[in-house]
Amino acid sequence: MLAPVAMIRFACATLIVAALAAACGTHDELPADRREPAPPDRAAAAASARPRIVVLGDSLTAGLGIAKEDAYPAVLQQRLNQEGWNYEVVNAGVSGDTSAGGLSRLDWALDGDVRVLIVALGGNDGLRGLPPDQLKHNLATIIERAQARGIRVVLAGMEAPPNFGRDYTVEFHKVYPALARQYHVPLVPFLLTGVAGSETLNQRDGIHPTREGARVLADNVWVVLKPIVTQREGKPARD
Repeated sequence: MLAPVAMIRFACATLIVAALAAACGTHDELPADRREPAPPDRAAAAASARPRIVVLGDSLTAGLGIAKEDAYPAVLQQRLNQEGWNYEVVNAGVSGDTSAGGLSRLDWALDGDVRVLIVALGGNDGLRGLPPDQLKHNLATIIERAQARGIRVVLAGMEAPPNFGRDYTVEFHKVYPALARQYHVPLVPFLLTGVAGSETLNQRDGIHPTREGARVLADNVWVVLKPIVTQREGKPARD
């Protein structure tokens, strides 16, 4: 059973996702503008020699409907540059991807000197009504494989729409904090906090953030990512 505070957060998130689902259709997955990105250029990766932060996600990460330089991984790159931290943020978002899809392309996503992996998957699992146990297994495998390589993992939570009943949405919600506890990884409770359900921060489809909405997603991730990079760099961030 969820604790009172957690229940309030869950109820709010569920209402937001319900509005989001109503706007984009009940069973539609996040649209696919490309099914599989090209594998990274190994020669270019070796030439850059910068440590990497990889964001493994779906169309929310890929930046569907906005310029790729406005997607939230690109905003994170800007913030790292402003802090004087020499990292390359890799946008490994594929529109329409589920957690299973993310797992299937994990090896190439972790190519190069990856220091941090941000896992932002599950939205399409929820929209399709895929089993929460399957979601948990896929995310757990991603986390385990990354940690086996010495990569720090950040987990970004998602919520399921209420189409498949309360039991489903509750079980789906529990996956992310349970994994964060099990694998001792920092958690972004809900990637779309402050954006989901907002007419001004979403595109006409009601699900994909605008340029301004993507900056809010970056804010949500930055709160968790910044302390990790600060610790790795061994120096405080700029004010």
